[in-house]
Amino acid sequence: MNTFIDNLPLLLFSSAEDKTNAQRIARLAKAGSLRKIHSGIYTSDLINPIEQIVRSAWRQIAEYLYPNAVVAYRSAQLGMPDEQGNIYLVKGKRVRTLQLPGLTLNILSGAPAIQHHAASMNDIPYGKLFVSSEARRLLENLYSGKYSENRTMGRSWVESHLSKLCTIRGEHKLNALRDDAKFIASELGFEAQFKTLNTIISALMQTGKGRALSAVDAVARAAGRPYDPDRVEIFDTLFSALRKPFPMITDPAKNGVSGLNFAFFESYFSNYIEGTTFTVEEASEIIFDGKMIPKRNEDSHDVLGTFRAILDQPFRSQPPSNEDDFLVWLQQCNYKILSSRPDKNPGEWKEQANQAGNTIFVHPELVKGTLREGFKRIALLEDPFARALMAMFIVTEVHPFMDGNGRTARLTMNAYLTQSSVCRIIIPTGYREDYLLPLKALSQNNDPTPFVRSMTRAWNWTASFDYSDFQKLWGKLKACYAFTDNTFQYQLLDPHDIT
Repeated sequence: MNTFIDNLPLLLFSSAEDKTNAQRIARLAKAGSLRKIHSGIYTSDLINPIEQIVRSAWRQIAEYLYPNAVVAYRSAQLGMPDEQGNIYLVKGKRVRTLQLPGLTLNILSGAPAIQHHAASMNDIPYGKLFVSSEARRLLENLYSGKYSENRTMGRSWVESHLSKLCTIRGEHKLNALRDDAKFIASELGFEAQFKTLNTIISALMQTGKGRALSAVDAVARAAGRPYDPDRVEIFDTLFSALRKPFPMITDPAKNGVSGLNFAFFESYFSNYIEGTTFTVEEASEIIFDGKMIPKRNEDSHDVLGTFRAILDQPFRSQPPSNEDDFLVWLQQCNYKILSSRPDKNPGEWKEQANQAGNTIFVHPELVKGTLREGFKRIALLEDPFARALMAMFIVTEVHPFMDGNGRTARLTMNAYLTQSSVCRIIIPTGYREDYLLPLKALSQNNDPTPFVRSMTRAWNWTASFDYSDFQKLWGKLKACYAFTDNTFQYQLLDPHDIT
């Protein structure tokens, strides 16, 4: 151990077996260079709160006090103290509790670390401690005896956890866990917990009774409609933020020439933001003259397909009214946009997971169930703007198709707006980052405020133009920097500020 006081480790341990070290630590403590945490445990940190130090160093403290103990129950899953500062350890036959500043070590009776079976059944070495194996951890967290609400994650957690595992790793993973748990259950004294685990797995794999389950996502899987519970939690956060009235903004381009001009730029920008880029002149030839741009036939059809979906029913103003219709409507909408791209499986649910940057979208197996759960939230919102934003985010977050998800999401949003005779929303190129970053904040940080603020601004911006004259409209959009790809140099301007 380093003898220089300035280089002392954070924690120092004193024991009767090493008298020289114990005497040295006693001298340092007497000189005020150490603070005592517990008998034989000191810290060289004289500044930070003792509770903070102890909590962060829980493993080293547990190793010193209870070597070879098993980090078990909820602690094995969390890998850290819970909110109350509890760590649960299994060691020996005597139950006891050690209270330290910011940390409570709960010592439970039970079997020692399993180390003599196959690797998947053995508990995992963790310094001088062990951590419960995955199978043991599931059995422990199904314990329902005295103080189970404190020491376990609970049965609902086990059900939900297994449902997620089934999605990510497949039924073979659940079968393997069941086999491991069966093998070690008697050694641990968890025969009753294994029966419960077996019942849960059988229900999830639809070979047992679904009514045995209580976690809502596990119940949905047993019923053949599994969904992503993490996404539904985000949906609920957005739902709460949208559960209020918003101003009604009249549609400035209901029909006629204004409606056509609006649909043109809605289609143009909705494709441009996804990387299907044309000049306005080229897009005009595609949409109004039926000309396909040489060597870009499929891109041309994307722009035309989006334009037609904006004007055609049911995609213009007849959004779905129930969960089943929602699924069919989305498939038809996606097909309308991408019908010229058979390699993209237009209108068919994705078969492989997709992602954008570090955002991984909903697993293919969970697409339909998550969309159904999302629609329940859409249906509960009365305000058209709130309903539209909810619908758009749900489709964006699920990303149910191989391609065309952003365009499908924005068409869904605008169908709800037009249904209520309010203004649709255009996301211009110059607003791309202001649109995508709030979506990311909601998806990754569960923060709906930037998204609602961003979409409110886009709605007001869209409603501020006169759509009756194509050339004048085009000129004003350019003056507002709507077409800019360089948002660092040119910021989107408010139409009211353009003379």
